[in-house]
Amino acid sequence: MLLPVTLSSAAAAAIIAIWLSVRVGQVRTSEKVSVGDGGNEKVIRRMRAHANFVENTPLVLILIAAIEMADRGAVWLPYVAGLFMLGRVAHGIGMDGSAFKQGRMIGTLVTMLTMLGLAIVAALLSMQVM
Repeated sequence: MLLPVTLSSAAAAAIIAIWLSVRVGQVRTSEKVSVGDGGNEKVIRRMRAHANFVENTPLVLILIAAIEMADRGAVWLPYVAGLFMLGRVAHGIGMDGSAFKQGRMIGTLVTMLTMLGLAIVAALLSMQVM
């Protein structure tokens, strides 16, 4: 069974995870922190942006896959997945605490609403309401 929304979402998530990881490495180099966070706020912010992505994305991908396997959401699911990924990028940039501070809030809100909406759809599908 081919799951195009899940596959493209997982590919996008992998690219974003690499991008966030590279950003951690860049700030580690510039701040001369090789292990841990060194108590450095810039390093902590970048590490948390990456960790937050890793904490939330697997569950969203599982929900996307489950809904797609249930043969639901063909019209709207790709847009929700894309919005989630954009929200995660906004969160990553916003965590720097610089010019796009509201990105953190936007990313958090998009993540929570996406997860909640997908969870509701999955629950309704499991009860065969949809």
